[in-house]
Amino acid sequence: MNARRRAITRGLFCAGLMLGMPALMSVRTASGRLTADFERFHRMMDSQFGAQRVVVSRAWEQMLRAAVERSELEQVQMVSQFFHQYVRYRLDINLYGMEDYWASPLETLGHGLGDCEDYAIAKYVSLRMLGISDANLRMIYVQARIGGSRSTITQAHMVLGYYPQPNAEPLILDSLVRDIQPARDRPDLQPVFSFNAAGLWTPGGTTSVASPTARLSRWRSVLDRIENEGLVW
Repeated sequence: MNARRRAITRGLFCAGLMLGMPALMSVRTASGRLTADFERFHRMMDSQFGAQRVVVSRAWEQMLRAAVERSELEQVQMVSQFFHQYVRYRLDINLYGMEDYWASPLETLGHGLGDCEDYAIAKYVSLRMLGISDANLRMIYVQARIGGSRSTITQAHMVLGYYPQPNAEPLILDSLVRDIQPARDRPDLQPVFSFNAAGLWTPGGTTSVASPTARLSRWRSVLDRIENEGLVW
């Protein structure tokens, strides 16, 4: 995040606090705007998961507010660390009773559990809320080699890619690996396609090949739930 955008973001937060509205977070970015009505989010957390989980949703809010004045790389590190601290890995079949379910941030933080897609979605939403552009973030669907890069056993997996520049090598945020690593250090991951709220790309592609919401019904569904939770692009 450049100095001018940090100054604008700080101003928006300070204005909200001065007006007595600390629960509403609003960040304008080059590619759009994501707002969070935290009081709505906390009420829904209390209603669906109980007061104990509101402690976690408030910790998420506090982390995001603390990250506002940090550099983009620091924001990426803080968000990744938060979800590794507060969410444990759990397969969808064991948590939701279905093979593949994409959870919203409310559901992931409410359960304190999630699989690879849930981690990636929650981190993506958090970083978009901090003003990082869609041009710098993609969820990457991969085939992961189980047991290392030389293994012949693979399974479907999803990670979040942070691109310091739109065409740069991404840093990989993985649900199963706490360390954030450059893509070149993850030869165990073979990209299949990537997407965000703005587009869908094939490996190596520079132009979106399809609408992500038209092609990915689970993505469309989770975006609807995210909006209902008070997080709106």
